[in-house]
Amino acid sequence: MTTLPLETADHELLRLMHAGRADAFTALYRRHQGPLYRYCLMRCGAPEMAADVVQEAFMGLLTQRFGFDPLRGQLQHFLFGVARNLVLKLEEARHRQVALPEPDEDGELELDAAGEGAEPLARLLGNEAAEEVRRALALLPAHYRDVVILYELHELSYQEIATVCQVDIGTVRSRLSRGRAALAKRLRAHAPA
Repeated sequence: MTTLPLETADHELLRLMHAGRADAFTALYRRHQGPLYRYCLMRCGAPEMAADVVQEAFMGLLTQRFGFDPLRGQLQHFLFGVARNLVLKLEEARHRQVALPEPDEDGELELDAAGEGAEPLARLLGNEAAEEVRRALALLPAHYRDVVILYELHELSYQEIATVCQVDIGTVRSRLSRGRAALAKRLRAHAPA
């Protein structure tokens, strides 16, 4: 078995992987795991959930469950789309399973506690400013958060984001604009006086 060159194209690695070459899967995983994990972590805020989503995305790629077609786009964009859909499903399931708060001694429910479903973001970087950005990003609505993360952190084009999020380019532009404005507003609220 020969060693695969680093510049081997994704579609060739996929072909080799489906032909049984474990080194082709390893090469694909090493190439795409980091950006995909960072996207998932920024998107959902929970390291365990991000790792599970990445694992499921790669297992689906390995078993051909997700049906990637190289003629329809790049593998990285396809994986971002798969991860986005998996995160949305997990978030939907988590929202359905939110436990109602227990009544206090007077039989009253504390409804504010039930609305607090956000998990604290894991620290990716040690500096406080980055943590504030992550917190503000987590508070954005999901459709804004996806576009901001893919554009600002992963440097995808409007067209690539439209493909990943399954929306048109105009929607990407408006979501990016509104997401940036909402993010800036949240960050100004936390800025030192």
